[in-house]
Amino acid sequence: MLQTRQVLVLIALGLAFWGLATLSIRWSGHAIVEPVAGAVMFATSLPVGWLSVRLTRSLAGLSGEQLVPGVMLAGALAMLIDGAVLHWAPQTYGPDDLVVRLGSAWLLWGYGVSFAFALVMRRPALSPPR
Repeated sequence: MLQTRQVLVLIALGLAFWGLATLSIRWSGHAIVEPVAGAVMFATSLPVGWLSVRLTRSLAGLSGEQLVPGVMLAGALAMLIDGAVLHWAPQTYGPDDLVVRLGSAWLLWGYGVSFAFALVMRRPALSPPR
């Protein structure tokens, strides 16, 4: 069970992650449409996803049992905001429909990467059978 303080920190992180990802698309929109630069953006999502899970665990003070629910809460909030903004104000991500579409794909990839890292980090170390 998450404590109130943890939920508030996770909400703040979800908002921050949404804002940072939105700015990344807005400022790097030209890169996402280029094949090599777009691939680099997807590849850099791996260390960024790992770092975001570590940061979330540390700042929210999450235990092993709280890691997945905590990361999911922060990520779900960011995804809900993305969904609403993509529907009603897609120009927030950039002026070009191609940038918005490819940026949305990158967002989905990034959320998936972060959620997968949370699952892997949650898994207890394998212990020898008794």
